Amino acid sequence: MSDKVPPHKYNGARSLVILHESHMRQFLHTWREARLAGVTLPETDDPDYESMDTLLRHVLRAARGYIVWMCEMLELPDPGVDKTPPSKGIYGATDLYLDHLFEKWRSPLADVDEERFGIPEYPSHWNVRYCIDAMLEHAVMHPIRHRFQLLHLMGR
Repeated sequence: MSDKVPPHKYNGARSLVILHESHMRQFLHTWREARLAGVTLPETDDPDYESMDTLLRHVLRAARGYIVWMCEMLELPDPGVDKTPPSKGIYGATDLYLDHLFEKWRSPLADVDEERFGIPEYPSHWNVRYCIDAMLEHAVMHPIRHRFQLLHLMGR
């Protein structure tokens, strides 16, 4: 996997891109185990938690959103990530979409100087301010948090 991520001016960004891909793969593996085990999510008003399929879509859509947001804030070209597949039927589309998503994540930040990752901070879509480095870390943690949630629901 890391051999597919080109060198970056800021190796910290490259490392986080690699970690993001790794943890997205781990999340998907755990999500599939949970789905096969018949795990149901706790009741909530949050539409991202209506079902296992909506949770999967939430994680994929967020991953798309993070890289698009970072490129917008850094005034880089749109990375060209396709829209996330709808929840209905997402199971069958996931592998192809993830391959596409990872490809689009691997290089947009490669030529960004390290200084631009820490300053300034930008408002996120949920009204929290992040520098680019913090958003990269957030993107890595997002699938970890949901994987942890699923492991807990499976009693692990």
